[in-house]
Amino acid sequence: MSGTGDTPILADSVRTTDEGVDILDRRVYPFQRRWVHCATAEDVAVAIEQMVTQSHGPLFAATAGMTLAAREARRAGPGAAAESLRAAGRRLIATRPTNNHIRDAVTAILAATVDGPLALASGEELVTAVAEAATAHDAAYRAGADALGRNAAALLEDGARVLTHCWGDAYLVAAVRAAERMGKRLEFVCTETRPYLQGARLTAATLVEMGYRPTVITDGMVPSALADGLADVAMTASDRVTMDGHVVNKVGTLAVALAARAFGAPMYVLAHAPDPLSPGIADVEIEHRDGEEVLHVLGTRTAAEGTRGYYPAFDATPPHLITRIVTEHGAFEPARVADHFAVPPGGSTTPDATTPHAAASIAAASGSATAASAAPSAAASGAVIPPRFPAPGVPAMPGIPATGVFAAPGARTPAGCPTRPAPPPRTAT
Repeated sequence: MSGTGDTPILADSVRTTDEGVDILDRRVYPFQRRWVHCATAEDVAVAIEQMVTQSHGPLFAATAGMTLAAREARRAGPGAAAESLRAAGRRLIATRPTNNHIRDAVTAILAATVDGPLALASGEELVTAVAEAATAHDAAYRAGADALGRNAAALLEDGARVLTHCWGDAYLVAAVRAAERMGKRLEFVCTETRPYLQGARLTAATLVEMGYRPTVITDGMVPSALADGLADVAMTASDRVTMDGHVVNKVGTLAVALAARAFGAPMYVLAHAPDPLSPGIADVEIEHRDGEEVLHVLGTRTAAEGTRGYYPAFDATPPHLITRIVTEHGAFEPARVADHFAVPPGGSTTPDATTPHAAASIAAASGSATAASAAPSAAASGAVIPPRFPAPGVPAMPGIPATGVFAAPGARTPAGCPTRPAPPPRTAT
């Protein structure tokens, strides 16, 4: 079934305006279309921590947050403005430490500004420069997702019944669009994805918006769906991929991979690139959230009083359970995913540091000023050191309670951040 051709709302869910940043509240979407307004970089950080935005949303929220941080430092002089921007970057990175997209976005913006050619810039000079660097990083990320989508769609057979887990965001949208352009007909099975139900709400709603009629199953039904032939291929996004091929993604991904292996279904994982700062799984910090979050669903307690919850937000899937890891440069066997950096788009084996994300990753890993200057969004080594999670002195869920019967338990709107109607769509990526 072909899609509508329009941009799904979740693909444009972080919008920067003259007044601040408006973030679509993914905790209540699609039942409510509520936007949380953030006036400061700290408001953005709290919104990320409180799950107002998830999956790729925090990347765009982080670039927007850095834009707000530059505005806040407008009157600061050289040196002070730079340190203010770096502090905001550290705060944003601390919000969700497992996914490296926030870290890479912050380091890219800093490398293009205060950790690069604008080390001595005044606050006033940084306002425009940071906004431009943020826009460039966002655009490069979307372009990379499009390339990744084409590579993923090429692996899918016409008529494939694709099982998804959690919300693949730009990766999924790009893969679906690419498959449509290839004339492929796909069907989708979405796990509900406890405890926030990202699959039942975000993935399913976006596929419906694109013209599909997905089937929703509970997380525990994955083996049955594969055994019964309801799905014949599994495809998930990822929050981080290590250089040795481990996949870190929403908890439950490991169970999907185990079931796929048991029933002979391919398991494809989508990732812009492996993370050079994570040689192996021991180098990845797995975020654990408040166990109370698994005792409720959409604001209603579902577990008996007197029980306690356990919530690792992510799990790690070992390489031998993955069929291919699909990046913007191609599809790789997990054990050889590091070859991503030797294969630029187009299939050449010449190492490439000219694409924005390749340059950023190489620079972050090597500290090379040459790599950092090879693209506008390239990251500089040592620009930001991710602190431990949670950040010292930052409560797990600060703020004031959000309204609405579909809010997750304890979900809050950042203090001082009102909800508002939808802002106008962005005019530039």
